[in-house]
Amino acid sequence: MYCCNIFFFTYIVLFYLINAIGGVARNSMRNFAFNSFTKLVYSNKFLTNVVNRKLRKMANEEELALANAGKDENGDSIFGKIARKEMKVDLVYEDDKVMAFNDINPQAPVHILVIPKMRDGLTRLSKAENRHKEILGHLMWAVAEIVRQKDLGDFRLVVNNGPEACQSVYYLHLHILAKRQMKWPPAIYAICSYFN
Repeated sequence: MYCCNIFFFTYIVLFYLINAIGGVARNSMRNFAFNSFTKLVYSNKFLTNVVNRKLRKMANEEELALANAGKDENGDSIFGKIARKEMKVDLVYEDDKVMAFNDINPQAPVHILVIPKMRDGLTRLSKAENRHKEILGHLMWAVAEIVRQKDLGDFRLVVNNGPEACQSVYYLHLHILAKRQMKWPPAIYAICSYFN
Protein backbone atom coordinates (compact mmCIF):
# COMPACT_ATOMS: atom_id res chain seq x y z
CA MET A 1 0.00 0.00 0.00
CA TYR A 2 2.91 2.34 0.76
CA CYS A 3 4.20 1.78 -2.76
CA CYS A 4 0.78 2.75 -4.19
CA ASN A 5 0.74 5.98 -2.17
CA ILE A 6 4.19 6.92 -3.44
CA PHE A 7 3.14 6.19 -7.00
CA PHE A 8 -0.06 8.25 -6.68
CA PHE A 9 1.93 11.16 -5.25
CA THR A 10 4.47 10.87 -8.07
CA TYR A 11 1.68 10.69 -10.63
CA ILE A 12 0.07 13.87 -9.26
CA VAL A 13 3.39 15.73 -9.26
CA LEU A 14 4.02 14.56 -12.83
CA PHE A 15 0.51 15.66 -13.83
CA TYR A 16 1.17 19.24 -12.65
CA LEU A 17 4.62 19.30 -14.23
CA ILE A 18 3.21 18.01 -17.51
CA ASN A 19 0.58 20.75 -17.55
CA ALA A 20 3.32 23.35 -17.10
CA ILE A 21 5.15 22.08 -20.18
CA GLY A 22 3.80 22.78 -23.66
CA GLY A 23 3.46 21.06 -27.01
CA VAL A 24 4.97 17.76 -28.06
CA ALA A 25 6.98 17.35 -24.86
CA ARG A 26 3.77 17.53 -22.83
CA ASN A 27 2.11 14.83 -24.93
CA SER A 28 5.17 12.58 -24.68
CA MET A 29 5.31 13.00 -20.91
CA ARG A 30 1.57 12.41 -20.57
CA ASN A 31 1.81 9.22 -22.62
CA PHE A 32 4.76 8.02 -20.52
CA ALA A 33 2.93 8.77 -17.25
CA PHE A 34 -0.28 7.19 -18.52
CA ASN A 35 1.48 4.02 -19.72
CA SER A 36 3.43 3.68 -16.46
CA PHE A 37 0.29 4.14 -14.41
CA THR A 38 -1.65 1.62 -16.53
CA LYS A 39 1.10 -1.00 -16.08
CA LEU A 40 1.04 -0.47 -12.32
CA VAL A 41 -2.74 -0.78 -12.17
CA TYR A 42 -2.81 -4.10 -13.94
CA SER A 43 -0.03 -5.47 -11.73
CA ASN A 44 -1.77 -4.48 -8.46
CA LYS A 45 -4.92 -6.21 -7.24
CA PHE A 46 -6.22 -3.18 -5.29
CA LEU A 47 -5.84 -0.84 -8.27
CA THR A 48 -7.37 -3.40 -10.61
CA ASN A 49 -10.45 -3.37 -8.34
CA VAL A 50 -10.57 0.42 -8.62
CA VAL A 51 -10.57 0.10 -12.42
CA ASN A 52 -13.29 -2.54 -12.26
CA ARG A 53 -15.47 -0.17 -10.20
CA LYS A 54 -14.98 2.49 -12.89
CA LEU A 55 -15.96 -0.03 -15.56
CA ARG A 56 -19.10 -0.94 -13.59
CA LYS A 57 -19.99 2.75 -13.44
CA MET A 58 -19.61 2.91 -17.23
CA ALA A 59 -21.96 -0.08 -17.49
CA ASN A 60 -24.45 1.81 -15.35
CA GLU A 61 -24.24 4.73 -17.78
CA GLU A 62 -25.08 2.34 -20.61
CA GLU A 63 -28.07 1.03 -18.65
CA LEU A 64 -29.19 4.61 -17.98
CA ALA A 65 -28.96 5.41 -21.68
CA LEU A 66 -31.09 2.38 -22.54
CA ALA A 67 -33.60 3.18 -19.80
CA ASN A 68 -33.93 6.80 -20.97
CA ALA A 69 -34.31 5.90 -24.64
CA GLY A 70 -37.13 8.03 -26.00
CA LYS A 71 -38.42 9.11 -22.59
CA ASP A 72 -37.93 12.83 -23.10
CA GLU A 73 -38.06 12.99 -26.90
CA ASN A 74 -41.43 14.73 -26.73
CA GLY A 75 -41.14 16.24 -23.26
CA ASP A 76 -38.61 18.28 -21.37
CA SER A 77 -35.02 17.47 -20.42
CA ILE A 78 -32.31 18.78 -18.15
CA PHE A 79 -30.77 20.64 -21.10
CA GLY A 80 -34.10 22.35 -21.77
CA LYS A 81 -34.04 23.64 -18.20
CA ILE A 82 -30.46 24.79 -18.65
CA ALA A 83 -31.29 26.54 -21.94
CA ARG A 84 -34.18 28.36 -20.21
CA LYS A 85 -31.77 29.23 -17.35
CA GLU A 86 -33.87 27.41 -14.80
CA MET A 87 -30.72 25.55 -13.70
CA LYS A 88 -27.31 27.03 -13.00
CA VAL A 89 -24.30 25.71 -14.87
CA ASP A 90 -20.65 26.64 -15.23
CA LEU A 91 -21.22 28.64 -18.43
CA VAL A 92 -18.29 28.73 -20.86
CA TYR A 93 -19.86 30.37 -23.92
CA GLU A 94 -23.19 31.84 -24.94
CA ASP A 95 -24.61 33.66 -27.94
CA ASP A 96 -28.12 34.13 -29.28
CA LYS A 97 -28.40 30.53 -30.60
CA VAL A 98 -26.22 28.25 -28.48
CA MET A 99 -24.73 27.90 -25.04
CA ALA A 100 -21.81 25.87 -23.73
CA PHE A 101 -20.98 24.76 -20.21
CA ASN A 102 -18.63 22.42 -18.37
CA ASP A 103 -19.87 18.85 -17.95
CA ILE A 104 -20.55 17.88 -14.32
CA ASN A 105 -19.08 14.42 -14.99
CA PRO A 106 -16.00 15.23 -17.09
CA GLN A 107 -14.36 12.51 -19.15
CA ALA A 108 -11.28 14.63 -19.90
CA PRO A 109 -9.51 17.59 -18.24
CA VAL A 110 -11.68 19.80 -20.45
CA HIS A 111 -15.19 18.48 -21.15
CA ILE A 112 -17.61 21.08 -22.47
CA LEU A 113 -21.19 20.49 -23.61
CA VAL A 114 -22.61 22.67 -26.40
CA ILE A 115 -26.40 22.84 -26.86
CA PRO A 116 -28.78 24.84 -29.04
CA LYS A 117 -30.98 27.20 -27.02
CA MET A 118 -34.04 26.04 -28.94
CA ARG A 119 -34.57 22.29 -29.11
CA ASP A 120 -36.95 22.50 -32.09
CA GLY A 121 -37.30 18.72 -32.39
CA LEU A 122 -33.53 18.10 -32.33
CA THR A 123 -33.49 15.34 -29.78
CA ARG A 124 -30.63 13.64 -31.61
CA LEU A 125 -28.61 14.26 -34.76
CA SER A 126 -30.48 11.64 -36.79
CA LYS A 127 -33.69 13.67 -36.28
CA ALA A 128 -32.23 16.68 -38.11
CA GLU A 129 -34.35 18.06 -40.93
CA ASN A 130 -33.76 20.61 -43.66
CA ARG A 131 -34.86 23.41 -41.31
CA HIS A 132 -32.04 22.54 -38.88
CA LYS A 133 -29.15 23.24 -41.29
CA GLU A 134 -28.50 26.71 -39.88
CA ILE A 135 -28.38 25.68 -36.22
CA LEU A 136 -26.25 22.61 -36.98
CA GLY A 137 -23.73 24.80 -38.78
CA HIS A 138 -23.84 27.33 -35.96
CA LEU A 139 -23.17 24.60 -33.39
CA MET A 140 -20.06 23.55 -35.30
CA TRP A 141 -18.92 27.17 -35.63
CA ALA A 142 -19.50 27.69 -31.89
CA VAL A 143 -17.31 24.67 -31.12
CA ALA A 144 -14.49 26.20 -33.18
CA GLU A 145 -14.98 29.56 -31.44
CA ILE A 146 -14.89 27.97 -27.97
CA VAL A 147 -11.74 26.05 -28.86
CA ARG A 148 -10.10 29.30 -30.05
CA GLN A 149 -11.21 31.34 -27.04
CA LYS A 150 -10.11 28.69 -24.54
CA ASP A 151 -6.90 27.90 -26.47
CA LEU A 152 -7.71 24.19 -26.29
CA GLY A 153 -5.52 23.08 -29.19
CA ASP A 154 -6.42 19.60 -30.42
CA PHE A 155 -9.76 18.23 -29.28
CA ARG A 156 -12.31 15.50 -29.87
CA LEU A 157 -15.91 16.32 -30.74
CA VAL A 158 -18.50 13.69 -29.81
CA VAL A 159 -22.20 13.41 -30.64
CA ASN A 160 -24.03 10.45 -29.10
CA ASN A 161 -27.04 9.42 -31.18
CA GLY A 162 -29.49 7.02 -29.53
CA PRO A 163 -29.29 4.46 -26.75
CA GLU A 164 -26.69 2.20 -28.37
CA ALA A 165 -24.39 5.25 -28.58
CA CYS A 166 -25.03 5.93 -24.85
CA GLN A 167 -27.17 9.02 -25.39
CA SER A 168 -28.94 9.55 -22.07
CA VAL A 169 -30.34 13.07 -22.59
CA TYR A 170 -32.54 13.48 -25.66
CA TYR A 171 -31.64 17.04 -26.52
CA LEU A 172 -28.95 17.39 -29.19
CA HIS A 173 -25.64 18.22 -27.55
CA LEU A 174 -22.00 18.15 -28.57
CA HIS A 175 -19.16 17.09 -26.28
CA ILE A 176 -15.82 18.89 -26.61
CA LEU A 177 -13.08 16.78 -25.01
CA ALA A 178 -9.59 18.28 -24.77
CA LYS A 179 -6.29 18.65 -22.92
CA ARG A 180 -5.37 14.97 -22.96
CA GLN A 181 -4.05 12.41 -25.40
CA MET A 182 -7.08 10.67 -26.88
CA LYS A 183 -7.04 6.97 -27.72
CA TRP A 184 -8.47 5.09 -30.67
CA PRO A 185 -10.81 3.33 -30.71
CA PRO A 186 -12.77 5.52 -28.27
CA ALA A 187 -13.70 2.54 -26.07
CA ILE A 188 -10.08 2.32 -24.98
CA TYR A 189 -10.21 6.02 -24.13
CA ALA A 190 -13.34 5.51 -22.02
CA ILE A 191 -11.87 2.60 -20.10
CA CYS A 192 -8.67 4.51 -19.40
CA SER A 193 -10.26 7.89 -18.60
CA TYR A 194 -10.13 7.09 -14.90
CA PHE A 195 -6.37 7.54 -14.88
CA ASN A 196 -5.99 10.95 -16.52
